Amino acid sequence: MEAGGSNPNLSQQDKHQADNSIAMGNETRRLSNSIIFLLIFLTLVSSTNGGDIVVYWGQNEREGSLTETCNTGLYEIVNIAFLSIFGSGRKPQLNLAGHCDPTSNNGCKSLSIDIKNCQKKGIKIILSIGGGVNGYSLSSNEDARNVGDYILNNFLGGTSKSRPLGDVVLDGVDFDIEVGGGEVFYSELARRLSQHRGTKKVYLTAAPQCPFPDQHLKGALSTGLFDYVWVQFYNNGPCQIEASNLNKFQKSWNQWVSTIKVSKIYVGVPASPSAATASSGYVPTQVLISKVLPFVKRSRKYGGVMLWDRFADKQNGYSRDIKASV
Repeated sequence: MEAGGSNPNLSQQDKHQADNSIAMGNETRRLSNSIIFLLIFLTLVSSTNGGDIVVYWGQNEREGSLTETCNTGLYEIVNIAFLSIFGSGRKPQLNLAGHCDPTSNNGCKSLSIDIKNCQKKGIKIILSIGGGVNGYSLSSNEDARNVGDYILNNFLGGTSKSRPLGDVVLDGVDFDIEVGGGEVFYSELARRLSQHRGTKKVYLTAAPQCPFPDQHLKGALSTGLFDYVWVQFYNNGPCQIEASNLNKFQKSWNQWVSTIKVSKIYVGVPASPSAATASSGYVPTQVLISKVLPFVKRSRKYGGVMLWDRFADKQNGYSRDIKASV
């Protein structure tokens, strides 16, 4: 009998069973390959749609230190709030509530150790400029460039003898422009900051109000220079998130993601129902997880969730409850 020849002792039934076994084996292999492919696909989709949690820190000394904030493992980006005085001839100044006194001899330089600890963990530390209190404005393009140079030399990769946070180099600048004047000049400030060519990238971020376009930031955002935008979907009735009527939020979200040239857009929400955190727009975590996140994750621009602020989050545990779903 030649190698590979048929066995004459096998009955027709045996041959039929053998053929069936081979066919079943092939089908099992195809099914296994399909399952493996599906698992790989789901893993890729999951990693693609995964988002970050961003938090604002600096406006309540009871929120704990920056090191404590970063050690929680809850946040990928922390915005230091705020550089609240600048522009129109003013001497720029930080306001970090009770964390440090920027007018003292050492100012807030002790924070450099905390910032470096956070950065070693891969957490981006961003300087947020502006805020909700009067004390800043821009008067001209030249004024915007001067403010940009100050920020570059004192907080980023430039050189200055009076760096308020010490020798640490922050990862970027956040525009939280809610008051003041000179809105048309913030585009020039963004351009000035984007021209920096240091040893590390300068991230530009912004926190516009949800009514589109944001009246204070529409010029700056039209430059296309921003990396991340976290839209404040609270304190604004026409577009804030409300469990009883998600349509207005969804309409606003779609307008933001389809219009603004930016890498990632985040859903901004208050971390506590307290009126001290936000006057309106608090979203219970289960509503965010079950109704908001599944909707916003459909967009390729989805970046994650921004929380105001660390103190509210520490009290309420908002980020802890949503972390696995973001």
